[in-house]
Amino acid sequence: MHGELDSYDRRILALLQEDASLSSAQIAEQVGLSQSPCWRRIQRMKEEGIIRGQVTLLDRKKIGLNTQIFAEIKLNAHGRSNFTEFTEAIRGFPEVLECYVLMGAVDFLLRIVAADIEAYERFFFEKLSLVPGIQEVNSIVALSEIKSTTSLPVGMSGRL
Repeated sequence: MHGELDSYDRRILALLQEDASLSSAQIAEQVGLSQSPCWRRIQRMKEEGIIRGQVTLLDRKKIGLNTQIFAEIKLNAHGRSNFTEFTEAIRGFPEVLECYVLMGAVDFLLRIVAADIEAYERFFFEKLSLVPGIQEVNSIVALSEIKSTTSLPVGMSGRL
């Protein structure tokens, strides 16, 4: 079980979410700690799994992934019993950035990126539609992006 995060931890997390390349000395200076305690806090949050990793975020459009699609997936009855086979197949598709299990009329929601509609069409017919257990796919093309962030609201009260 994780301990409560205090205001120093929350400020450290907020800074790391904005720029993970900051050194522990730079973070310490901004949050009002000395370097060693700041480093220990970061290490503790890594060990506890609060900090899962550090990545470089890319602009998908600048690397040619201009189309974003949300696909609602409904499985047939056989598919529901073979959840593992479906999820393993989806995990193997680099085009699928996110996959969520849902409650309601559809079983999964996928966020998919492609160069264009033709590239998505190829992905759909050559990969997605061949996954066993799929009964129905409803593809929704995003026209524009209003907000996209990876930063969690760590400044809010309560536990993370």
